[in-house]
Amino acid sequence: MAYVAVKGGERAIDNAHAWLAEERRGDPAVPALSLAQIMQQMGRAVDRVMAEGSLYDRELAARAIRQAQGDLIEAAFLLRAYRTTLPRFAASRPVETAKMQCRRRISAIFKDLPGGQLLGPTYDYTHRLLDFNETDFSTAASVTAQPSCIPPVSDVLGNEGLLEPDTASDAEPADLTRAPLGFPAGRDLRLQAIARADEGFLMGLGYSTQRGYGSNHPFVGELRVGEVEVEIEPPELGFTISIADLMLTECQMVTQFHGSRRQAPQFTRGYGLAFGHSERRAMAMSLVDRAMRAAEFDETADAPAQNVEFVLSHCDNIEATGFVEHLKLPHYVDFQSELETIRRMREDAQGEAGGTP
Repeated sequence: MAYVAVKGGERAIDNAHAWLAEERRGDPAVPALSLAQIMQQMGRAVDRVMAEGSLYDRELAARAIRQAQGDLIEAAFLLRAYRTTLPRFAASRPVETAKMQCRRRISAIFKDLPGGQLLGPTYDYTHRLLDFNETDFSTAASVTAQPSCIPPVSDVLGNEGLLEPDTASDAEPADLTRAPLGFPAGRDLRLQAIARADEGFLMGLGYSTQRGYGSNHPFVGELRVGEVEVEIEPPELGFTISIADLMLTECQMVTQFHGSRRQAPQFTRGYGLAFGHSERRAMAMSLVDRAMRAAEFDETADAPAQNVEFVLSHCDNIEATGFVEHLKLPHYVDFQSELETIRRMREDAQGEAGGTP
């Protein structure tokens, strides 16, 4: 299909939309991607879009990926926009990750631990080589999730008093989806913000804490991936009911702490929780969570990852996308003003120098 330049903004935009639809579909001779294919064969992409879109729905995430031509940030934008149209009918009870039906569960600090190590489906032990052979997994041995109630590794250190106590409370947490971000931000709000933050931004900050910009020496206390039950308690019933099973990734990072005037030497916690199989996100989240807790432990907070306002103000890729991509919009008036300023400055400089600057 051929397009010619047109005058008039509305008509040009309509033509751009039509061209985009054609580009999105690609060659009609090639079979279209189905949502089932995306959900089943691009699972990690679906998980990232659900996390950054703040909505757990695999089919909607797959639809957003297809519509965005694989642009995961654009897909997360689509999903988050759709989420704002959905009604809220209940608040779930806190999920019990200790009761997770684990598909994968490892610890980097104990070789032998209660419940055992479970490698699960992972790229950790693969060779990073492109596979040009068609592999048939239909005859592979099936793998089932492990029994529930595998005790957290943190209990091992906690029972000896070597790990800071769990500071979680039963108080009603703040809700970032209903109220704008404000400062100072409590840990509940911080965790919500970085749970849906851009994965690359989080990973960069987490990496920086290991290179000296944060004074952290972290260990993966436990990383687990599996399904948890989501329960609500309708007021008219007076008891909890299960409404869904979600796949989550949880990471508890432990970091050495030499103590302060108020606290004894111990290990401290960093926490990460993400939708789907999202190990990189959960690990980076736990590193950044611990970095932002510097003030709690009387640590000097002079690194980017320790600056709560810096992290939370820049971690959301939907906001970042808006600020960066708005530069493509017309700025004719602003630029003309800048242009006149530069011309005037050059004329003034030429007059002072008595010649051409």
